[in-house]
Amino acid sequence: MIKRSAFKSSYLPYFLILPQVVITLTFFYWPALQGLIQSFLLSDPFGQSSRFVWFYNYLEIFRDPLYLKSILTTFTFSIAVASVSISLGLFIATMANRALRATALVRTLLIWPYAVAPAISGILWLFLLHPSYGIVALGIKKWLGVDWNPVLNGMDAMIMITMASAWKQISYNFVFFMAGLQAIPKSLIEAAAIDGASPFKRFWAITFPLLSPTFFFLSVMNIIYSFFETFGVIHTVTQGGRGAQRISLSIKSTRMALSV
Repeated sequence: MIKRSAFKSSYLPYFLILPQVVITLTFFYWPALQGLIQSFLLSDPFGQSSRFVWFYNYLEIFRDPLYLKSILTTFTFSIAVASVSISLGLFIATMANRALRATALVRTLLIWPYAVAPAISGILWLFLLHPSYGIVALGIKKWLGVDWNPVLNGMDAMIMITMASAWKQISYNFVFFMAGLQAIPKSLIEAAAIDGASPFKRFWAITFPLLSPTFFFLSVMNIIYSFFETFGVIHTVTQGGRGAQRISLSIKSTRMALSV
């Protein structure tokens, strides 16, 4: 018979989880509740007075065609960032998982971009793709004849912030995919290889299905990242211009809040 473990005091489990509960209530649920309450209020610029206006704020934002367009564009942007970053993260993790020399060094270098701040990431890509001095932008104009200008052209800015945001997130996906790949029993891969399955067939029949929980988790996390954590990249690349409102819901909401 298995002996059941029990706390000496019935209050001890609640005491142990109390810090986490307090942190969650203070920094997650309380701000969310305050945000919900504030959405039904109309305040003066200094927040000294406010009045209850029911659904006036919601009606105002959904009457704004630019706001509705920014929602659609943000959805498109988030799907693009998630697709690019997850695909490249999985590809790099698959390559790095093989027996290579200096594997630890390679993995460390691949993880570094995740430590770069969003604004710095935007600046790095702006140096590469700026229409006046960007090496890549000048090469595109010289060899392809394309007048690349992410500062003024909304589509160019969309492509650029998608690349910058995806590049920063690749390292995050790489870490989780590496952990998932290392957890797959090598005996399954070896057995499939003995049966004559090609590397492509082994990946889609064995590796990818076993990585599906990791894939689902990263899909959710990357979409959340695209929605809420790319403000620095977008603001840096677009120089805070009004055209950025068409690209990002976060930029549009910030400008509305500050009445700029």
